[in-house]
Amino acid sequence: MKKILVAIDFSDCSINALEHAISIAIKAEAGIKMVWVNKPEGSRDVFTEGPETLSSLVEDRFEELMDKYKVLMKEGSLEYSIKKGKIYKEIVKESMDKDIFLVMAGTHGASGFEEFWIGSNAYRIVHSVLKPIISIRGGIKIDRDLSKIVLPIDSTVETRQKVPFTSYLAGLFNAEVHILSVYTSNVNTINQMIDRYAEQVIKHLEEDNVRYQLESVHTGNLTDATIEYAEEVDANMIAVMTEQERTTKNLWLGTYAQQMVNHSQIPVLSIHPKELIRSLSR
Repeated sequence: MKKILVAIDFSDCSINALEHAISIAIKAEAGIKMVWVNKPEGSRDVFTEGPETLSSLVEDRFEELMDKYKVLMKEGSLEYSIKKGKIYKEIVKESMDKDIFLVMAGTHGASGFEEFWIGSNAYRIVHSVLKPIISIRGGIKIDRDLSKIVLPIDSTVETRQKVPFTSYLAGLFNAEVHILSVYTSNVNTINQMIDRYAEQVIKHLEEDNVRYQLESVHTGNLTDATIEYAEEVDANMIAVMTEQERTTKNLWLGTYAQQMVNHSQIPVLSIHPKELIRSLSR
């Protein structure tokens, strides 16, 4: 059975990610695998007790989650696994299981507290995991039933590769996809290419019987424009590629995808282009 992998550190933001994962799992008739990673010696931990009681404490916390959420899992299973090692590397290893089709992780964002390990490892997980991954900021209460997904289209070849999985999620919830053509250049040929990409996206969504709207915006920053638009339409997910257009500004702020994960108040679906290239060639 296909499964959703959820990175858990028992912080509020990781529980929030788990609850979003359960909503998707129910629609997709999938199971959920929760994973906690014991950090290397010397790093801060969510638990204050000594190492001799850590394993039993983690198991107790997981059993509490099992008791609370297992009843919601009608078709899929709910399970957990305890690992030891570098956090993002262990999550990546677990995500490579053939049954895992989606990964969920919470994040406190760049300006948030990092006392819990997901806060400081979120983007490393997003960047390294080859499966689609949804990151959710801590403290954000947003409708878990997807209704509107914002799909920004830029001038990169990879921009269209996030469409199949976005369309799949939209189909599960009968959500509306808001295609946002993002023009960051005044060169007509580049903007015309974005328009062609948007037309191809529309064709794909129509074939999947997914509802959509098409909008456009001229901007100097993909992240800012996309987040502003998503907030305007009251979207509850944004779909991006992990590799986006680069400008000089990114030398200081990181890629647009990283900015999105760190700053968006709306859950972000990140798609790794290399994984999708392989998927589409099968």
